[in-house]
Amino acid sequence: MIENDAVILGLLMVILGLIFWTHQLPGRLVRLFYSFVPMLLLCYFLPSLLTLTGLVDPEGSQLYFVATRFLLPASLVLLTLSIDLGEVFRLGPKALIMFLTGTIGVVIGGPIALLIVGTFAPQWVGGDGGEAIWRGLSTVAGSWIGGGANQVAMKEMWEPSDSLFSLMVAVDVVVAQVWMTLLLFGVGKSRWIDAKLKADASSIDRLIEKMEAFSKKSRRLPTTTDLFVILALAFGMTGLCHFLADLIAPWVGTNYPVLNQFSLNSTFFWLIILATTGGVVLSFSPARNMEGAGASQVGSVFIYVLVATIGLKMDVTAVMQNPGAFVIGGVWMLIHVSLLALVAWRIRAPFFFLAVGSKANIGGAASAPVIAAAFHPVLAPVGVLLAVVGYALGTYGAYLCALMMQAVAVQ
Repeated sequence: MIENDAVILGLLMVILGLIFWTHQLPGRLVRLFYSFVPMLLLCYFLPSLLTLTGLVDPEGSQLYFVATRFLLPASLVLLTLSIDLGEVFRLGPKALIMFLTGTIGVVIGGPIALLIVGTFAPQWVGGDGGEAIWRGLSTVAGSWIGGGANQVAMKEMWEPSDSLFSLMVAVDVVVAQVWMTLLLFGVGKSRWIDAKLKADASSIDRLIEKMEAFSKKSRRLPTTTDLFVILALAFGMTGLCHFLADLIAPWVGTNYPVLNQFSLNSTFFWLIILATTGGVVLSFSPARNMEGAGASQVGSVFIYVLVATIGLKMDVTAVMQNPGAFVIGGVWMLIHVSLLALVAWRIRAPFFFLAVGSKANIGGAASAPVIAAAFHPVLAPVGVLLAVVGYALGTYGAYLCALMMQAVAVQ
């Protein structure tokens, strides 16, 4: 068994490097493989094999702690500092409506799924302490509204057991990737789907022209100075957030103990809230120009390292051992998809807005650009833009969803 964190980190980075390198290879077999096996799934699955084979004991490693306390808040800062609220609104009301519909579908879908499944299998929605199913599902809510960063934030806030979290990572990945596969298949049928929805897709063509111009204008080759500025923003804000969180959490716990049930005495809760808020504040400053030098790409690198450390904790045998959790996840996703389809039909939204609006929630910045680029390569930033909003909303929305699931589970 490997116990040296330097060796484990090296293995994780080699795995991530191989995944990204092979993903861009031009070979036909490679493209065929990745058309069926999403890259994000491999970033979770391959590290889990290190644990499954006994090579690594994730409980003895500090990599997860480092990733959650340093890389996670830094990534939130970098992924939210590029928010342009004006640009989001200029994408058109239907894009925002579909995105927010996806968010609402996740927030209300969790407690509704617990109610539905609890009517015929109450043993699947119970549990006490760290084994309470709602605590584990809170991490799924975080992932399905914002992404991996918000998922880990919910884990640290609500503290499900490691075994339950491992199960929920499997639920998240399996259910989300099934939906991802269906969406990718739907891209090829988008014209037919738009016809069935009676949607006018001409706005997508105008959007393509707009994003081509925007991409050419903002892109630049990053210099060493740019990279250091990006790191300064990320870790400088992270340090400030740690400092403030260490002051706020004990103060709340001492003066307002009634708020402890909402995790408001958690230092990590305030770390995540402050990092998200700090990134949004920076988006109104010249700091947002660092996006052109690759701020979100650096943030994404941090996220993928975080994903790999999560993968070390993932139990790939959980599907067979705990089918109930996957039933809840499937019902939850069905509620999300049904609400999206209903709203898309009512407002005649193009399939592009449905697909990207969904994946900006379910998967965040790791998946939304993939779906957007499947329609047209220059549309990838649209997925990033909406996904970044998802990161900003993820912590808040998942927190609300967790409170509702807690109430349902208690009843």
